[in-house]
Amino acid sequence: MNLDAYRFLIPKLWPDAVEILLVAFVIYRFLLFLVGTRAIQIVVGLVILSLAYFAAVLAKFTMVSYLLGVVFTFAPFAAVVMFQPELRNALARLGQSRLMRAFARGNRQSVAEEVSDALDRLARAGTGAIIVVERDLALDEYLPSGVPMEAKVSAALLTTIFTPYSPLHDGAVVVRGDRIVGAGVVLPLTQYRVADKSLGTRHRAALGLSEETDATILVVSEETSTISIASSGKLYRPLSAEQVRDVLSGGTRLESLVGTAASAG
Repeated sequence: MNLDAYRFLIPKLWPDAVEILLVAFVIYRFLLFLVGTRAIQIVVGLVILSLAYFAAVLAKFTMVSYLLGVVFTFAPFAAVVMFQPELRNALARLGQSRLMRAFARGNRQSVAEEVSDALDRLARAGTGAIIVVERDLALDEYLPSGVPMEAKVSAALLTTIFTPYSPLHDGAVVVRGDRIVGAGVVLPLTQYRVADKSLGTRHRAALGLSEETDATILVVSEETSTISIASSGKLYRPLSAEQVRDVLSGGTRLESLVGTAASAG
């Protein structure tokens, strides 16, 4: 065994090996970030188009390869438009400091207790409600459609806001950290077809916002008094107030809950 050859090759190979591992890790984290979102379907479509392009080149289909080449020329610009919510979400998470995350976790448990208590009261009374818990992505663009507020989250206040016939009961309440920053907020409805015809405007609005942001949206049905959570374009229901508390406090993942995960599409 020629040890001198290894001594010569190792300094040459280790930067390439590190670079390959780094790129593989970034691609893995990117795909992991997209799993469970509608963006993964677009990624699959792009992979299929890429395979079709290479097959057309090998088969010497001049027109097909030319048209696909034109598509890929403008693909980066189209990707920015199509992946806008995911890119905003990723940049928001990247820019958030560890200190801010630790501070947010400190308030999470108390907010979870107050919100779950409010949902339990509203469900027992058969009062419809929709509460948006902001995550990494700021919801400032939606707040002007409602009434700005600056109040500490409490079950009593949330229950009061959604009292029937009150001026703000039809809109959504937005929670940022441990503060209520907006009430009566109008949310975007999902642009996709909803198979379950029993879902009303609140549920469609919850799905719509969850498709555009990383927020957790809580809904109490006025018709059935059931509690639902919308996240990443999926609606989880029926849930108990205890399950909601565990999700908001970070103790339970939504995917592990026993219930129906409905989605628009």
